[in-house]
Amino acid sequence: MASFPDSVNENDIGKAKFIGELLVPVAPFDQKSGREAWTVAFAPNGSYFAWSQGHRIVRLIPWTKCLKNFSMGHGGEVTNASSPRRLSYQNSDGGQVIPVAGEPREHTIDCGDIVWGLAFGSSVPEKQSRCVNIEWHRFKFGQDQLLLATGLNNGRIKIWDVYTGKLLLNLMDHTDVVRDLTFAPDGSLMLVSASRDKTLRVWDLKDDGNMVKVLRGHQNWVYCSAFSPDSSMLCSVGASKAVFLWNMDKYTLIRKLEGHHNDVVSCEFSPDGALLATASYDTRVIVWDHHKATVLLELGHLFPPPSPIFAGGANDRWVRSVSFCPNGRHIASITDDRLVRFWSIEERAPQAITSLSNGLCCAFSAEGSVLAAGTRDGSVHFWECPRSIANLQHMCRMALRRVMTTQQVEALAIPTPLRDYLTYKVI
Repeated sequence: MASFPDSVNENDIGKAKFIGELLVPVAPFDQKSGREAWTVAFAPNGSYFAWSQGHRIVRLIPWTKCLKNFSMGHGGEVTNASSPRRLSYQNSDGGQVIPVAGEPREHTIDCGDIVWGLAFGSSVPEKQSRCVNIEWHRFKFGQDQLLLATGLNNGRIKIWDVYTGKLLLNLMDHTDVVRDLTFAPDGSLMLVSASRDKTLRVWDLKDDGNMVKVLRGHQNWVYCSAFSPDSSMLCSVGASKAVFLWNMDKYTLIRKLEGHHNDVVSCEFSPDGALLATASYDTRVIVWDHHKATVLLELGHLFPPPSPIFAGGANDRWVRSVSFCPNGRHIASITDDRLVRFWSIEERAPQAITSLSNGLCCAFSAEGSVLAAGTRDGSVHFWECPRSIANLQHMCRMALRRVMTTQQVEALAIPTPLRDYLTYKVI
């Protein structure tokens, strides 16, 4: 079956520009499972890149160093000075380059068990802990604090200081693999963990890692969770067809979104919080208006689209990961058909594609110019995001949607075409 609809000429689809990769040397014992890069992550301030490069190892690299090695110019723009670079990293601290004073340091972290989830968290001093009766703390988080949370195979979560590489906290409550981690983007250092023990747990790192709530509702493994940009809502997905939405002020379930035909494995909100993208083994990415529980866009990876019965079983187009670009206009997807697709939210066909074998996860850099994807052999590949200049209409729409729900926009006394544009019905 074709990878693209009949109306799309494959030759007209652009090829994403490959700019570099990070490789892990292959040892004879590494041929088995345990080498997977299950998660790649960028620090919110753009300072660091982290990836689980297999087994127990996490590598923390200053992102500017990656950009220099990948021959990228100012602002993350790719130059044509040389071919893409391949960097090799051993699973040890030996030979680590000592950076110039004042530059971020590179770290290799041994987490003690296979790493599944990674997340960066940064602190804002004015965001106080939700626990009001605090008189003493082991940790005082300043404004320049940057943490890395690692979710492990044994159910533990370890919290590290990114700048020093030191272990700060060891959170123990899950009874199975911690598959995914996400920090609230508001600087409160609230952390949510998704586990194979069928629960999500909410941790307050400003209260020395106190667990404040267990979110129950999933009947099977939980694969992924994501905060809305204003931190008020959480999406979680797992080994079921439902997409869960949670109120993170009250820690209650808001609703379930129904529309997928197979396990949902990845989710992310758009930068303005107006849209939600979910990826499923049913060969589709669905873009939702989660405020109204409606489907706005289906991004198909198999044509003709499979019947629900076929989509509910094993196939070679399982979508593994989806990520929203910070510009709010592009979505990337990783699929078992060995393709990475870059989509525009205004199109139903890919804007650019590139090949990738055994891809597992993806994430955009903080400024949105680069996509990183992790694979089963522990390596990471990087591509330039398709270039586009956001028009003033889209920038205004994003600014408005950051503070208004769909229902609030629909209540405005404005012309219907404008209302449809602001609610993303015209995409």
